[in-house]
Amino acid sequence: MPTSAPPSNRFERRRAETRRALIRAARQILAETGDTSASIQAIAERADVGFGSFYNHFESKAELFDSAVVDALEEFGQNSDERLAGIDDPAELVAAGFRLSARMADSHPELMQVLRRRGLGHVHSENGLARRALRDLEVGMASGRFTTVDPTVALSALGGTLLSLVELRFARPDLDGDEAAVNLAEMVLRMLGVPPDEAHEVARRPLPDLA
Repeated sequence: MPTSAPPSNRFERRRAETRRALIRAARQILAETGDTSASIQAIAERADVGFGSFYNHFESKAELFDSAVVDALEEFGQNSDERLAGIDDPAELVAAGFRLSARMADSHPELMQVLRRRGLGHVHSENGLARRALRDLEVGMASGRFTTVDPTVALSALGGTLLSLVELRFARPDLDGDEAAVNLAEMVLRMLGVPPDEAHEVARRPLPDLA
């Protein structure tokens, strides 16, 4: 889970640990059911912290669950950064990102369930996955790799398509997730202006070593 700079003393460390425990509990609830009606007492018990600790960190359950989504999206973004480091072609970054996302439904199911249930409301957030996707789109447009359009509109299309892929992976586990991701990545590249033959090739390039 994403972390900030290490707290400097014991009190701050304990405070940070309590906050992380509450966010972790909220992420588990979002992944399991998406039901945010759980009581603060139930959330605190799941996090194994005192009830009173909740209000030392969050003003409401809504704030906690929103923080949990942001935390999950940032973890997803960091994971993508690590796995896609070294790829300079914006088109290959987009395609590989789609394919890795499909695989993460199996390797990181809790994380991807949170994205599935709550990601749409954060497509245009200023952190996590959205910030990175917007960066790649803007680089692709500036270099001529992608058709120049409003980056925000392109981000809407990219984010909506990615969330649809995640939904497909959970709703239809019988489908070949890798093949679906490749085909969808090719379609997205063509939508962004990559010529059909090139989009077909880029979408099928070997993925980075996942070990």
